Amino acid sequence: MKKIELLAPAGDLERLKIAFTYGADAVYIGGEIFGMRSAAKNFTIEEMKEGVEFAHNLGKQVFVTINIIPRSEELEQLPPYLLQLQEIGVDAVIVSDAGVFSIVKKTIPNMEVHISTQASTSNSVAAKFWYEQGAQRVVTARELSFEEIRSIRDNVPEDMDIEAFVHGAMCMSYSGKCVISNYTTGRDANRGACAQPCRWKYNLVKENENGEYEEVINGIDSSFFFNSKDLCMIEYIPQLIECGITSFKIEGRMKTALYVATVTRAYRRAIDDYLKDPSVYRKNLAWYREEIGKCTNRRFTTGFYFGKPTSDDHIYDSSTYVKSYTYLGTVEETDSRGRCRIEQKNKFSAGETIEVMKPDGQNLEVTVESITDHEGNEQESAPHPKQILWVKLSGDVSVFDILRRKEEAVD
Repeated sequence: MKKIELLAPAGDLERLKIAFTYGADAVYIGGEIFGMRSAAKNFTIEEMKEGVEFAHNLGKQVFVTINIIPRSEELEQLPPYLLQLQEIGVDAVIVSDAGVFSIVKKTIPNMEVHISTQASTSNSVAAKFWYEQGAQRVVTARELSFEEIRSIRDNVPEDMDIEAFVHGAMCMSYSGKCVISNYTTGRDANRGACAQPCRWKYNLVKENENGEYEEVINGIDSSFFFNSKDLCMIEYIPQLIECGITSFKIEGRMKTALYVATVTRAYRRAIDDYLKDPSVYRKNLAWYREEIGKCTNRRFTTGFYFGKPTSDDHIYDSSTYVKSYTYLGTVEETDSRGRCRIEQKNKFSAGETIEVMKPDGQNLEVTVESITDHEGNEQESAPHPKQILWVKLSGDVSVFDILRRKEEAVD
């Protein structure tokens, strides 16, 4: 059996380092052009170079998305960009367009190429076609079941990797090829600018023979009928492995460092526990579920893995996120006085009880003893986002530890 790869998202350099520290084997990132997440901060070439060096020093990998559907005039920018990616040592590029694929193979023929989920690879014939063109990996369409992925695995060469999404936001359109955003806002989802109108509230009606409008979808509140729950397969690691998936992909290049750390750490531990001893994995299921639930989410679904989901499984009556923990900051430095330096992400105050999340799986409850700004002035609270602070806590912390606060449940 091939080594199982845990592939995490990284919207910027901070999250790249967090992803690797919390257990990712590889990350996928976007540059400033040709990526499907133009609203993410994304990477300059210099940041990409630093990220690749950080990864390679750990024996890990960086993949770059080039998965938009480009227009002809944009393709002139592609060859020089590809040469830059090759020069800085990127490990693979992720593409969906046949023209982009062709340019990649001509310009940097030794670069590993992965076929994006946007290519809708739903059968073994399509997967073998890409393999014969020189692709090393396919990211399967998100609409496939365990059985369908197993069929692809059984009918493609052994050295072809099968990657699949196992966690994160789900698109209501087939393999992400949506036109609603373009139609409603002029922002093209297939070119990286999705406005996520599927999360909005709608009323679906039809006109009858009398010229009157009647509701088409009825229910307690069916007005969020485009809005999908988030995928979560943490409880099905054995089935994911047994169906032949070799890379477990987490969605979320737009998400926070807290999300990246929490999800990556939970899946890392679940995969390692199962491969070491399936009984340990079963014993720790409650811990995985609890930790995953500490991320902001739209409630969870198993997507299409067990077949076509029902409306109850896949969509629901609200676009509200579940948010049980708030991200306060990541430890960037510690000093001899027992303080840690962070860039504040959300408000917190001296005297509060918060939690320190560590890469090794520990969660430590601590008290905020003091807060000092970069000029040495003490303050009672930290109300200003992105303020650089020195924080004294009642417990020991290390670089890359994450500070978070549990929120009270709201009925």
